[in-house]
Amino acid sequence: MRKSRIAVAALLLATVTCGALAGCGEQSSYDKPLDSAVAQEIGDIAKGDENLKGELENKTIKWMANWDINPDGTGKSTPIELQMFKDRYEGVIEYHAVDWDSRYDQLANAINGGDGIDFFPASDLDAFPKGAIKDMFVPIDDYIDFTDPLFAPVKDAADIFQWNGKHYVIVNDISGDNCVVIYNRDTIEENGLKDPAKLLAEGKWDWTAFQDALTQFVDPDNGQYGIDGWWFEAGLSASCGVPYVGIKDGKLVNNMKDPAIERLQNWMYELGTTNCVAIGVGDFGWTAMPSYIGEGKTLFYPCGAWAMYNDTWKNDFGENAMFVPIPKDPNADEYYIPCGLDGYVMVKGGQNPEGVAKFAACKRLAITDERATELGTEQLRKDYGWNDEMIDMLHKCHEIAKANPHYDFYTAVSTDVAKLLDSNESGIRATSKGQYQWSEIVSMSSAALDAYLEDANG
Repeated sequence: MRKSRIAVAALLLATVTCGALAGCGEQSSYDKPLDSAVAQEIGDIAKGDENLKGELENKTIKWMANWDINPDGTGKSTPIELQMFKDRYEGVIEYHAVDWDSRYDQLANAINGGDGIDFFPASDLDAFPKGAIKDMFVPIDDYIDFTDPLFAPVKDAADIFQWNGKHYVIVNDISGDNCVVIYNRDTIEENGLKDPAKLLAEGKWDWTAFQDALTQFVDPDNGQYGIDGWWFEAGLSASCGVPYVGIKDGKLVNNMKDPAIERLQNWMYELGTTNCVAIGVGDFGWTAMPSYIGEGKTLFYPCGAWAMYNDTWKNDFGENAMFVPIPKDPNADEYYIPCGLDGYVMVKGGQNPEGVAKFAACKRLAITDERATELGTEQLRKDYGWNDEMIDMLHKCHEIAKANPHYDFYTAVSTDVAKLLDSNESGIRATSKGQYQWSEIVSMSSAALDAYLEDANG
């Protein structure tokens, strides 16, 4: 238990997806090296561990993303796995920055231009199967050995991401931080509500408890609002355990008519029609206001835990901020939450797939080596000001996610599918806005989704 508990920090330190501050191949002026003693200890681990095999002729791997693995301006130190990669293989990550909105267009241009980009993040959960269908990414099977002690534990997860019988995603880890419910304990206490963290510990943190708290708190006329943010619909959707778009027998499938999704969507419609959703209610406006959590004006801010992977989270959420996983669907067979993914895809035309595999091995070692993860946890406290309870809660989120991995591919098939299902008018967000009943959304969109998936399945 101790080993799994502390194996969270290396994951955190390498999945901070804040905006890039350094250009291609540049050293950021915000570089924050590890403490020399810590760096020395990590180097000793990397050089002495038999799981890091062989040598690396080409030392440089090219990373394209809207965030840098190297230290940047977010206050993070050198990630443990990057330090290992440098010490064991003299490896270097050359960063090629792209804009979020155009990152796939920029990647396509780089592939067509022969830039030799080696790897790209899978953590945004929109790379697979789209990149396999469009021949932007290549299978990893020739470079990742799932009988290797480092990668054998993640084979079952990697099996989820297969297309035409080939693995496409290097899975470093499954995480439970894709969407958590951030709140402020002062607000909870001042309004006589039950602390969600305590409800979770008692096995009572579910849709009912979530809605009860909102019903007691929400009062738009007096400036008290419910659910803020742009991620809660997808986050809550995961709790029913059925993806809108899944993969079954190697084919994409449409689950819009599944009874579990219908139940979930009818509940979100109830939230939307009782003022529990903050956006657009009363004087709230149409802009997310995370600072309202710290000010006691808003109760819940469902968001990726990355919102707290920095040293400034108290500015928005307050000194007494806390978080819990998405509430459980009381009718689901298991506790499902939106699962994050720490992983990479290999880019077509990459010139150093062996280097990517070596770096991924360093990442797996950083996650699984007990002392390395202890050092990462020390970084987490020091760099971000987290306390033990927050770290334990994050561990609990990861534990829930690993027990019941859940991924939805609706943003990862094509622009058409993402636009259809991510829409406020025709997709999963429409019911929470109180605009349409789910039965109406199914009538509007299900046939179109079938057509898009048939085209993608080939």
